[in-house]
Amino acid sequence: MIRAVIFDMDGTLIDTEKYYRISWPKALAHFGYEMSDEQALSMRSLGRPYAPEHLKQMFDDPNLDYAAIRAYRTKLIGECLEKDGIQVKPGARQILDYLKEKQILRAVATATDLERTKKYLSQVGLAGSFDELICATMVEHGKPSPEIYQYACEKLGLQPRECLAVEDSPNGVKSAHGAGCPVIFVPDQTPAEDWMTPILYGCAQTLADIIKFL
Repeated sequence: MIRAVIFDMDGTLIDTEKYYRISWPKALAHFGYEMSDEQALSMRSLGRPYAPEHLKQMFDDPNLDYAAIRAYRTKLIGECLEKDGIQVKPGARQILDYLKEKQILRAVATATDLERTKKYLSQVGLAGSFDELICATMVEHGKPSPEIYQYACEKLGLQPRECLAVEDSPNGVKSAHGAGCPVIFVPDQTPAEDWMTPILYGCAQTLADIIKFL
């Protein structure tokens, strides 16, 4: 029985993942690195300590200044959001209203820090829609480690099998599945990969379609 739904945020609840996809290559180019689109996609939901090491290995540069590059990427994303605003993903309000009506708990598990998570959710009018906001900065290992989902389940006071996870990225799927949560994949930048099929609880085209899995 599903008693809670834990949502990834960027690319799942709000349409911001596309800005990360654009901004990572631009930020790296600013520091003299050339990143392909495929490499940019591999960064989705990648938490600490994995992201710095992933970039260092990607460019074979142990001295790569991850903090500086990430800070510049954050600046670029901020400029995009200032210009374009933040859009809610299709079906988000519908599924959140449904879960509230059915008294199913709602949480966020995101690689974004708490300050920006609250800011983004407030900007789209979803700040009061969740029982818990869990950010990668609250745990030692971010996605794809299962730790963030394990912590989210603990905060909700539930077993992982009672918590449906909703993700749009491979790293997020690995994290939620590793924690023991049933996982629904809602595609954003890319469709589900073949390796996901055996471990997914299901796929949904929009967040509203999750209702049929509850």
